[in-house]
Order: sequence, then C-alpha cells, then structure tokens
Amino acid sequence: MNTKSAFVAIVGKANVGKSSLLNALLGEKIAIVSSKPQTTRTRITGVLTEGELQLVFLDTPGFHKAKTKLSGHMNNVVTNSIGDVDLVLFVVEPKGKMNEEELKLIETFKQRKLLVFLVINKIDLVEPDDILVRIGELQDLYDFEAVIPISVTEKSGLDTVMEELSAHTPEGPHYFPDDTLTDQPERVIAGEVIREKILRNMRDEIPHGTAVSIEKMREREEGGILDIEANIYCEKDSHKGMIIGKGGSMLKKIASEARADLEEFLDVKINLKCWVKVRDDWRNNENIIRSLGLKFEG
Repeated sequence: MNTKSAFVAIVGKANVGKSSLLNALLGEKIAIVSSKPQTTRTRITGVLTEGELQLVFLDTPGFHKAKTKLSGHMNNVVTNSIGDVDLVLFVVEPKGKMNEEELKLIETFKQRKLLVFLVINKIDLVEPDDILVRIGELQDLYDFEAVIPISVTEKSGLDTVMEELSAHTPEGPHYFPDDTLTDQPERVIAGEVIREKILRNMRDEIPHGTAVSIEKMREREEGGILDIEANIYCEKDSHKGMIIGKGGSMLKKIASEARADLEEFLDVKINLKCWVKVRDDWRNNENIIRSLGLKFEG
C-alpha cells in the first residue's frame, strides 16, 4: 500500500471555528473551544490517519491585531505554521467584510504560492443566496484550490473537506504512528482544558489575562489515580478574587469541569488541585511567556 501524508494548517481570524473544525475532523476534542476570540494561543497538532492517508493538522491562533507581546507571539505562530505546510484551510465567516488581518493572510498565501482551500463556516446561520454572494466576493481574492461551504455545528460539508484534502495529499511516509491523535504532551492538554473552563465560566475581561501552568502531573504508585497540580495566573488581585469566587465556589466549578473532561480524555481517575496567583502584566513579560510555553520559536 502506497501511503500518503500532508501537513495542513488551519488559519483564519479569531473565533471563526478553527478549533471546532479540527475537533470535528478528528472526531475527538483536542483543541479547546469557546465563544470568546483568541481562545487558541499555541499551535495544536492533531493527527488523523485513515488507511493509507495521514493528515497532520496545525490548529493556529486567530490572526489579529497584536496589542501585547503575547499577541505578537500568537501571530508569529500563524505565519510560521503556514510557512512549511502542504495544504492550508482558510476558514472565514459567511458574511461581512474581510478584516485587515485576513487580507494580510491572503497576501502571505500569494507570496508563498500556497495551496489553499477556502472554507466558509457557519453556513447554517445564513440563507443559501448569502453563501453564493459570499463565494462571489471572495473567489477573486486568491486562486483557491476549492471553495467549501460548511457548518461545523451541523456537521455539514466535512466530508467534502476530507475529500479535497485527500485528493491533494502527495505520496509519502506517515510522520506519526497510525494511532496518534496529537503530539501535545498531556501537561499541555491538561493546562488547556483548565483554561477552557475559565473562558467558559468567567466574564470577558478576565480570561484573556489568565494562563495555566501544570506544576505536577504524576500517577500514584498504586495506580488508578493521576495527581495534577496547576497554577492559574492572572494579572490583578481583583481578578484572583473573582476566579476563586465566594467561598472558593468558582474555582471549584472550574476544577470540577476540567477534571471531568480530563478523566474522559485520559481515561484515568484524576485528583486535580488548582491555585490562583497574580503576575502583573505577564502578557508583556517575555520570561513568563516563555516559561508558560506560549512562545513559538519554530
């Protein structure tokens, strides 16, 4: 059997459904999802192997106007990720003008002469005629290999995405064992799951100033239980109080939801302990950004 493989970057502006698309294609949740923009901060790799075909997906942060050093690093993740891939899924919304960051991505496609598929997500939110209008608006911006309307929430169009990717994947060896789902260490996954629960439970101004560091992750010698200790960093004392909540209620809720997800994903009982610490303006501190693994050097 001749194997074939491709590295596929999933790019687009914030909150267009890139991580949801990755999870849907894999059939497993490995990237965190929330309704808030800039949920993804690092490059998450998901691996899908079906017979002879292996696709290595790179889910990237939403390309946006950088306001902090962390934001700048997030944008670097996007541009670095599309620099050395075989295929690109450019995810856009079904209505509205292309913003400055999306137009910059298209210029990058042109400079690097990339093989790009235009994926129009959230088509369940508009009328069929709106989709035709959208295609007409965007097809002249770049010589897209294909235009694929989809709805991740309705699981519509995903088969077409896979068919197009498979048809354009070159012959080559598989880069990962066939049972690999992600190259992310369990510590990274654990930290991201905890951060997702903060995003989903907290007010808008708090989550973007938080980060999670897994300080301990060790299975007990008698087996059966995985102990995880995590520090949640925030930028203000007032935010620390809100994350902890009255009588520790919010922190307990975040930890409980995270533990349930991690137990399902890792298939092991988990004892999760979380602490909240303040690090003033950490998003502009290179040392803290690097220590949290949020600076992509590739």
